Amino acid sequence: MLHIPDRRERLAVAAADAGLRVAALFRPRRRPPAADDIRRILVLRIERIGDLLMSLPALHLLRSRAPRAEVDLVVGSWNRSLAGLIPGISRIETMDAPWLARGSTGAGWAAMARQARGWRERPYDLAINLEGDIRSHLLMSLAGARYQAGFGMAGGGPLLDLVVPFDPTSHTAVNGWRLAGAALGDDVGRSFPTGEGRLAATALPRAAIEVPPSSLAQADQWLDSALAAPSRTGRRLVGIHIGAGRAVKEWPVSRLAAVAAHLAADEGVTIVLTGAAEDRAAADALRAALPPQVPCVDLVGRADIVALAAVFTRLALLITPDTGPMHLAAVLGVPLVAVFGPSSPDRWGPLAARCRIVRTDLPCSPCNRIRMPPARCVGHTPDCLEAVSTDAVLRAARELLADTRRLVPAASNTVS
Repeated sequence: MLHIPDRRERLAVAAADAGLRVAALFRPRRRPPAADDIRRILVLRIERIGDLLMSLPALHLLRSRAPRAEVDLVVGSWNRSLAGLIPGISRIETMDAPWLARGSTGAGWAAMARQARGWRERPYDLAINLEGDIRSHLLMSLAGARYQAGFGMAGGGPLLDLVVPFDPTSHTAVNGWRLAGAALGDDVGRSFPTGEGRLAATALPRAAIEVPPSSLAQADQWLDSALAAPSRTGRRLVGIHIGAGRAVKEWPVSRLAAVAAHLAADEGVTIVLTGAAEDRAAADALRAALPPQVPCVDLVGRADIVALAAVFTRLALLITPDTGPMHLAAVLGVPLVAVFGPSSPDRWGPLAARCRIVRTDLPCSPCNRIRMPPARCVGHTPDCLEAVSTDAVLRAARELLADTRRLVPAASNTVS
């Protein structure tokens, strides 16, 4: 079944698949290579920050089950530095697909095809596409790998030797884990029952990234200079991440300011603001709403993704919308309060044990219409986020701050 929301796009992909199925009849059936015989693996993960981070368990599985293989990773240029923090990756290439490149047109089809054909210079025993998209399946097929595996949820299945069903009730990380296992001939997915969402995904093996010492030193310089005043000595740092890349996922700045003010007054913490350069106006509005006595370190627009990872390692808690940096903090083991609106935490929630998901159940949520939100949710905070109260976020933050070393029981990981 094609998991494509737009009916016209779904029909176009179905027609393309029909033609590809005819062509596939004339292609010899290939057998999967044994894990011990695999020397080179190509992995495509060209989407956003969170998508790459949710693929870490799958990459970990590939490295552990095929230890003699080199794993090459293709990512969007926005993820190049982040991919460099993943242990065990032999080679990183960037490819900016036009349907994923924000703020630019991305690469043209001719350039992407030339790049994909160039992958033939490193003969791959196995190629895996974690995207599940007919366009990236087509690009992967140009690499000429001995065996190709992927999802068929957005077409292109006939291009693959192995099509793994995508389970929309499972977490993205679990789907990736199942795909990697199936490509290696190992049905590891059976240990993760369908419908368990984020809670099942937290049982996946811990996958880490390695933050360089230079970035940790930069983070310490920023934070130490801000905490030099005697009144701030010994204060814990609470991060508030501003912005989610899409307005439909962002909680009101006025409520973030109220949470920050209460935590500073009641818990004696220093607030650390993080975000991208385009979040500058929102950061200024938040700071203007804070009482003057609230200690605040403003790093919005100053830290790239690697420096941001370093800053996160110094936090006692991060309050964040559903966004890539949320997943970054989860990988680093930072206690999290994650405010969710239209997207499903069961599919895209942070893989963190010390976490509170704060959301409100409405008949229409989670709609998961992030890229094409309903017209009534555009231009203002959608109802599913408007209904999330300041008190609910404060309660979740205080629970985690009470003992940041305590693992939160799985059954209480959602705050309504």
